[in-house]
Amino acid sequence: MQKDQLHNRRTFIKRSTLAAAGFMIMPALSGKVVASDRLRVAHIGLGGMGNNHMNWFASLPEVEIVALCDVDQQHLGDTLKKLKEKQPDGKVDTYEDFRHILDRKDIDAITCATPDHWHASIATLAFQAGKDVYGEKPLSYDVKEGQKMLKALNKYDRIFQLGTQIHATDNYHRVVELIRSGAIGKVHTVRLWKTGEPPMIGPPKIQAPPATLNWDMWQGPAPERDYFPERCHFTYRYFMDYSGGVFADFWCHIADVVWWAIQPKGLQRIEARGEEAAGTADTPKWIDIDYQFEGLKVFWTSTPPDVPGAADRHIGAYFEGDKGTLICDYGSRSITINGETVEDIPEVGKTIPRSPGHQQNFVDAVKSRTQPESDLAYARDMTLPMHLGLISYRLGRKLEWNAKKEKFVGDKAANKLLSRKARKGWKLI
Repeated sequence: MQKDQLHNRRTFIKRSTLAAAGFMIMPALSGKVVASDRLRVAHIGLGGMGNNHMNWFASLPEVEIVALCDVDQQHLGDTLKKLKEKQPDGKVDTYEDFRHILDRKDIDAITCATPDHWHASIATLAFQAGKDVYGEKPLSYDVKEGQKMLKALNKYDRIFQLGTQIHATDNYHRVVELIRSGAIGKVHTVRLWKTGEPPMIGPPKIQAPPATLNWDMWQGPAPERDYFPERCHFTYRYFMDYSGGVFADFWCHIADVVWWAIQPKGLQRIEARGEEAAGTADTPKWIDIDYQFEGLKVFWTSTPPDVPGAADRHIGAYFEGDKGTLICDYGSRSITINGETVEDIPEVGKTIPRSPGHQQNFVDAVKSRTQPESDLAYARDMTLPMHLGLISYRLGRKLEWNAKKEKFVGDKAANKLLSRKARKGWKLI
């Protein structure tokens, strides 16, 4: 790259002084963006969510998509075809191994929509390579990975946005404003839920992986297993080798509004109950978890709790304060105080700037070098209880937690599950 081009790109990345409120910038209003001022992005993982990433970022004038990566050549080819329809004049390189993308000095940021067990390795290596990351949820496969991610982000001064797109909605912003205003008083109990269970996956039909799929790399740091189609792509999430089922899939989407509104601290105890899925899948068919924080109880259930308004919501959060209650899901809310239920309290002003869109928030954060709304430190705090709940479920007992040391109290078996040894040849972080 020539010196003047390099100067223009560095100026673009460091333009924090021109972004008075970085996350509120609306660059699409400023007209055409010159090529030297565009963020060069690569997408890693091109399944359903990876294609969403491609579509979202391709619609932003400040973004140029320059590379695609997937271990499945069918996914790679299909996404490339879709992208060329959107930017027919763009030059896009394709890769099977994401490390080739990280080697490129001309790429500013990546998005990661791989299976869960790859999230932390790719993000951590991207930070080390000087890339900013828009990463899908859940943040990591285990607790130790999240710790490594945060350490690397701080060491290499990188930007990270967790793909909790619902975080950007007006409803979540408004719920947080209402709770923080003290409208329902001090919150002492929160009830979270998500209905649904894993699909019935019958006896596995072991077979050779498709010629288009690099099964060895798909598994990566996870244990080596025989291939059958249900272990791969979308239904991977119902196998504990890679994810944590419905619970891990949805925890962050609804716990997000709780951690944003009241920032639970001082986790002390976790007690999970549940049942393994029927068939070949081994994530929970259902899971209920009791969490005790300092001055706060949080309950997760796989069915709606017995509280007003919950039965009609397949997912939700119910805040109980000493003055009233608030129930919400992704797009609705209601507040009950002194027996009166309303959707809003106009007297509570808007105190949180609204998002320009989750992906635009990330782009603006990269430009201004300030962390976006769903930054890594926040996402790690919010994700940690999910990991601990699964550990309690796996061991079938109540666990005591030391929040300062981030270790279980007097339980070697539980502490061993805070991390997983990577498969031989795939220890990358």
